[in-house]
Amino acid sequence: MKKTLENVLKKYFGYKTFRPGQLEIISAVLSGKDTLAVLPTGGGKSLCYQVPALVFKGLTVVVSPLIALMQDQVAQLDALGIPSLFLNSSLEWEEYTANMDRIRKGEIKLLYCAPETLVTERVQSLLQQVEVSCFTIDEAHCISEWGHDFRPEYCQLYDIRVRYPAAVCLALTATATERVRHDIKTTLGMGRGREYFEYVASFNRPNIFIDVQPKSGSGSGRKLGKAKLNRADELVLDFIDDHKGESGIVYCLSRRQVDETTTLLNAAGVKALPYHAGLADDVRARNQTAFVHDDVAVIVATVAFGMGINKPNVRWIIHYDLPKSVEQYYQEIGRAGRDGEPAHALLLFSAGDAGKIRFFFRDKDSDEQAIAEKQLQSMLNLAQTRQCRRSILLGHFGEVYPSSDGKGTVEADCCCDICLQGGGANAVAVDVTIPAQKVMSAVVRTGERYGAAYVVDVLLGSRMKRIIDNGHHKLSVYGIGTEYAKEDWMEIVRLLIEAGFLRKSEDYQVLSITRDGMDTLKERGLVMLPFVPSGRTGVGYASEQEKRLKKGSGKSLFAGAERLSADDTVGQQIAVELKKVRKRLAEDAGVPPYVIFGDKTVEDIAVKKPRQMTELSGIYGIGDVKAEKFGSYILRVVNDHVS
Repeated sequence: MKKTLENVLKKYFGYKTFRPGQLEIISAVLSGKDTLAVLPTGGGKSLCYQVPALVFKGLTVVVSPLIALMQDQVAQLDALGIPSLFLNSSLEWEEYTANMDRIRKGEIKLLYCAPETLVTERVQSLLQQVEVSCFTIDEAHCISEWGHDFRPEYCQLYDIRVRYPAAVCLALTATATERVRHDIKTTLGMGRGREYFEYVASFNRPNIFIDVQPKSGSGSGRKLGKAKLNRADELVLDFIDDHKGESGIVYCLSRRQVDETTTLLNAAGVKALPYHAGLADDVRARNQTAFVHDDVAVIVATVAFGMGINKPNVRWIIHYDLPKSVEQYYQEIGRAGRDGEPAHALLLFSAGDAGKIRFFFRDKDSDEQAIAEKQLQSMLNLAQTRQCRRSILLGHFGEVYPSSDGKGTVEADCCCDICLQGGGANAVAVDVTIPAQKVMSAVVRTGERYGAAYVVDVLLGSRMKRIIDNGHHKLSVYGIGTEYAKEDWMEIVRLLIEAGFLRKSEDYQVLSITRDGMDTLKERGLVMLPFVPSGRTGVGYASEQEKRLKKGSGKSLFAGAERLSADDTVGQQIAVELKKVRKRLAEDAGVPPYVIFGDKTVEDIAVKKPRQMTELSGIYGIGDVKAEKFGSYILRVVNDHVS
């Protein structure tokens, strides 16, 4: 069976080997086991149902939440010679009925549709006339209220799948905590009456550099025209300057911020387009197409953008504002580096962002608010930590990061900004007795009735109205903490909680002092914690780390494609010309360039320089169909430059 599956993989997709977990998942599905698979974004989830679909006798139905995602998948499958189509509201009636006829005739292997479409009487009547071998639920976290993108219509899927008892069920997602996985399994009735298999891959994306910068405070004085920029805008422009010509996404919390940031970038000479729900449908679609087709390198968007994007060469993600949850953050940074090459995720953080997020869930019921608040606190913990961010991120999903035992090093793990500065896994405990006393004293003197942000504001001597009204500006602890920035004090609070000196209530996040904390405060006991002050001023500090990542070991993260060296001038010329040819072919076909072949394939061609059609079988991502369709173009470019 393994050999058969590898033959399918090579023939249609042009890959020699499966990525970690794919073969196990595919084998479980083909053996009739209901399967839940959690694979990171870019980890190859689609192949886990596309390969079985080519082996199954009947139809594979794929439930997908977005029209853009369906269109993208079908376009890629069409380029591979795999018969597939979608049914949704974007189709004209004539095309819709023609697609239904093709399904009845057994011409189609994969059918994509939204849950709302799947439950309609028309589609159910259609499916009753054919053999359904597999139901695949993509973005399965949408089933759970604890998922970051809960969609009630996903909860109807169990009623549908029980109508087809012979069909195996495969649920796929990139982001699922243990609680969300339990919800998916229970709601879909997985394992009832048949065997069940669950595969949870590592959530680690080692090619993505995780970076958090404070967006408040004084900047360098950079101006745009006559206007002086705030620190956040400076960081955005400096970062994009360091990544010139690379494709990236800037995520913002509000439509207004999207528009302002887009205007800023264009004024600075960076061609960028906006994407948010306030734009007309045709404008949104046009802007997304321009980004996916490489007509514009940068798109500025709200969270409405991205789930349907399968663009493999996104090199960076900027979060201008704090995401609402760790799951949302992980999903969004995962849109960078899908090709396994180095990528950079920059989060601009301000404690004030939490208030903006709470404004969005003020109208939820009490249970929903409790869920939203817990998710937000996890995200705040990630943004404010002075420990290894990758360790915190993976820990959220129940995974222990290998270097979190203190044995790892920055050089070996390439993880985050904290480790780069000597913190994280390499951090050592230092004497923080004085600042710890200040924090604990402030908690006690304010009556153990406030959260960390308020206590820190008192230490910093804030003149906010609430502090003045409470009379806390008269306390002896008021204004005694100016030696550290707010983010550093928040980290000290976090470390004191972790060490058991302080506790935080789950409902309102109110700080109180523990018995150990009170004893230490009274006795002026020594406090040793792994505290690393921030003291950063810009994003340039990561450039050397990125260069080291990009230099790599001569091989791509995913096996099969070789890296092109800078001194291979012929190879560089071939790569440039191939991208031009790819763009023309994509425009003629009306698809994104990566559907023709991706950057990794371009690079592998430029390195190996195939001269004959038979040599194309050794190129990453070139299967039989693509060799037949595009082989003559590839060989012409290579032969022109080599000869």
